[in-house]
Amino acid sequence: MSTLLIVDDEAAIQHAFIRAFRDEGINLTRASRADEAADVFTRERPDVVLLDIKLPDASGLETFQRLKAIDARVPIILITGHGTSELAIEAMMHGAYEYLVKPLELEEIRKTVSRAVRSSQMMRVPASLPQSAETDAPGDLLIGRCAAMQEVYKAIGRVAGQTVTVLLRGQSGTGKELIARAIYQHSARATKPFLAINCAAIPETLLESELFGHERGAFTGADRKRVGKFEQCHGGTLFLDEVGEMSPLTQAKMLRVIQEQRFERVGGTETVQTDVRLIAATNADLETLVEEGKFRRDLYFRLNVFSIVLPPLRERGSDLRMLVEHYLGRFSKELGKPVAGVAPDAMAILESYSWPGNVRELQSVLKQAVLQMRGIVHRA
Repeated sequence: MSTLLIVDDEAAIQHAFIRAFRDEGINLTRASRADEAADVFTRERPDVVLLDIKLPDASGLETFQRLKAIDARVPIILITGHGTSELAIEAMMHGAYEYLVKPLELEEIRKTVSRAVRSSQMMRVPASLPQSAETDAPGDLLIGRCAAMQEVYKAIGRVAGQTVTVLLRGQSGTGKELIARAIYQHSARATKPFLAINCAAIPETLLESELFGHERGAFTGADRKRVGKFEQCHGGTLFLDEVGEMSPLTQAKMLRVIQEQRFERVGGTETVQTDVRLIAATNADLETLVEEGKFRRDLYFRLNVFSIVLPPLRERGSDLRMLVEHYLGRFSKELGKPVAGVAPDAMAILESYSWPGNVRELQSVLKQAVLQMRGIVHRA
């Protein structure tokens, strides 16, 4: 269960959060002063913090900086009142996750916290190689012993400690995000933020703002200044999934930030300096997109400094059985439904299928099977 620390001296605000997350399966802890917040943060190690900028025993960003010094990976969402937005923006330039303006909207709170919890899990849940055949090891394991996956593991070991850009290639569902997390967690930046953006999931008109931020009035609806992920993730690692979906304008700006670690916010003239390691991923054939004029050749070369290719599940041979055993064990525990094994005829069906959705599809099929299972399945 995820833990949310609420730091606010107003009882009404604390009760608003209790109402917002009463049925969300989130453990709530509270503090009303800066010293109390630091103590709870150190003791509980929450997944996300909601922090009011103004507290009785602290001013400005003092509490924010204090918590970041304890653990920079924990997403901190600032709560601001009228006239304090500039402080919130300054905090985001130093790594705050987001800020919310009073009066608070419960649905906005839920969505923001949900995204922050996911970001926290990517940083803090281990993504590691299995040390044995056991399936109950903590974290998210990289499962597989086929030759292609062994090459992936070796590549992670070679590149994790370097500062170069990494390009992950493979079909959807092959585990590119998990590989990105493993690279991050084994790097020198593992104590700094790790943020992820799916370029295909954000409208083209908003992606540039999401990456680089924007100034107030830069476009219709830009009613306040926004700090982008490159600025927010200073010192850390940024994972860009489906990088082949970027527009030509965003590609041009991406090229500059990779080359110079500098950029301007949308609608702004101030040059922002950053220090971000980039891990990109795509399921597209970038070489074909380059030849068709849909992807910049110079950006392709900048991204493809070190490439890791993930094999499709249908080419991983006996890894399928390992994956089935691993995920059945996990889902059995999560759902409280014991599974003793898979019948031979059922395994034969799984092995004969081509799995176009790869590991993600396999996870979905197995979870549905456990959910719909009646009684205990025994190995034949």
